[in-house]
Amino acid sequence: MRKTVVCLMAAALLALGCVPVDDGVGGGSPEERPGNWPLTGQLGVHDPAIIKEGDVWYVFGTGIGIQVKRSSDGYDWRNNGRVFHSYPAWARRYVPNHESNIWAPDIHHRNGTYYLYYAVSSFGSNTSAIGLATTRSLANPNWTDQGLVIRSTSADNYNCIDPNLVVDASGRPWLAFGSFWSGIKMVELDGATMKPKSGATIHSLATRPNTAIEAPFIVHRNGYYYLFASVDHCCQGVDSTYKIIFGRSRSVTGPYLDKRGVSMRNGGGTLFDAGNDRWRGPGGQSLWGTDVLAHHAYDAQNNGAPTLMIKTVYWDGDGWPYKEGDTTGGGDSGGCN
Repeated sequence: MRKTVVCLMAAALLALGCVPVDDGVGGGSPEERPGNWPLTGQLGVHDPAIIKEGDVWYVFGTGIGIQVKRSSDGYDWRNNGRVFHSYPAWARRYVPNHESNIWAPDIHHRNGTYYLYYAVSSFGSNTSAIGLATTRSLANPNWTDQGLVIRSTSADNYNCIDPNLVVDASGRPWLAFGSFWSGIKMVELDGATMKPKSGATIHSLATRPNTAIEAPFIVHRNGYYYLFASVDHCCQGVDSTYKIIFGRSRSVTGPYLDKRGVSMRNGGGTLFDAGNDRWRGPGGQSLWGTDVLAHHAYDAQNNGAPTLMIKTVYWDGDGWPYKEGDTTGGGDSGGCN
């Protein structure tokens, strides 16, 4: 899962807004949805990756085989099986002795194919790997596991979990990833294999003084790339301190600056959501388009159960994102340090 100890539902490629819509997977303006969507049904999830195919919404989440949820309206959600019925064989080689949950899936559509990136690891370790599965349809999926994408070992200063596919304004694919250690990274992908180019540079996007940053998700809007990330500590029920921050950049590889002009490489980040008395530790976010954000939070009225939440993202006149209840972009312009 996208934990502060570990390496969430990511959005459709269209959701990224980074390339032209290639097959009409559309979805409505912020005015058509409430600020906090009134969700019902089977909502238990960590790290929700959200996407829409036609009129049907899907969420992919951390779990055995990668859990899948489905909704015909975006409000009422039902479990819809798993991606894998057995643990990926290739993962045993790179992350031995861990055949449990598959973490933090990321789902996007590109050129007629759905790309599902996912992570395998163990808590507190950076012996981790990111894999890739593909299908042509979500309604009638036939998943093909494409195997290893990128991995890290204890000799590395980064952690290969929490993948996020990003397609830049020129159509080049990139993979953002990272959790703790030296923070959020990015590598350019080969457009044919959707795996890292040979010899590609690993770029640094964001760090934190206490290393507690993970779960990158990047969207493109009006000439800016916006990096959303989760900081502090997940997965501790009502004691979770997770929160969502953001910054923006003219370049996909950064630097990403917060509202104060502080680079996220230097611990910057403007607060988007820190939760409230009931909903603790929001994080593990993904976006569909630039106006729909999914994340999990822990319900203090239900024994701290991890729960799916979906919000409408609003944008102020200066191009900063904010949520319902805030009066301008990024509820706290003082950042999140």
